[in-house]
Amino acid sequence: MSQEIAGKVAIVTGAGRNIGRAIALTLAEGGASVVVNARSNRAEAEAVVREIEDAGGKALAHIGDVGDASAVLKMADAVVNRFGRIDILVNNAALRREKSFAEMDYAAWREILDVTLDGTFHCVKACLAALRQSGAGTIVNIGGLSAHTGAKDRAHVVTAKAGIIGFTRALAHDLADDGITVNCVVPGLIGTPRPKDKPEPAHHLTHQTITGERGRPEDVAATVRFLCGPGARYINGQAIHANGGAYLGV
Repeated sequence: MSQEIAGKVAIVTGAGRNIGRAIALTLAEGGASVVVNARSNRAEAEAVVREIEDAGGKALAHIGDVGDASAVLKMADAVVNRFGRIDILVNNAALRREKSFAEMDYAAWREILDVTLDGTFHCVKACLAALRQSGAGTIVNIGGLSAHTGAKDRAHVVTAKAGIIGFTRALAHDLADDGITVNCVVPGLIGTPRPKDKPEPAHHLTHQTITGERGRPEDVAATVRFLCGPGARYINGQAIHANGGAYLGV
């Protein structure tokens, strides 16, 4: 495949596993130097870095909670100090819990929004100056199917992911003059490894793809990579679904 984003520097949050890992690997295949962010699991982040480096790419692991504004500023500074620039920001880090609204307290509500929605805010703010200097900056936020369909026991998750859609559209307007595109990729029914104590989300059982097959993290990553490339500069403010037809929105 072409090296269409060679020379670019990308940050991918929540990149130690699953969709985030696939995005980091795919952007590296496209030629970008990739910063692999993880909240706390350094071993996972460094394993992704090794995969990239073994394939001839450049990568850096950075551990930090995107819900912590000071930690995000440190990450942005570390990236600029190491690579000299930031061209691509992929806001993938998120928490997904299931709890009925009747049993949900404010702390449980805030836990999700602090990472998924506020974390995206912190990352954009911290990287904005560098993205402006890029001349062709790209922000890709990762949404969620439930933001469009709703889901039982996920009021906090649905609200946070719906907020990501609104934030994407607002930023596309605010940052257009800076040459920065802002889009959202919405995964749906993606087959990812799950711990035995964390079964598949209940709302997945109420939806099916057109083919009956689940997607792969690489399917989402390919969409992200396209949006980061030169052929997608006219795409802005969009929510692009990668869900195999599980949700056919307008």
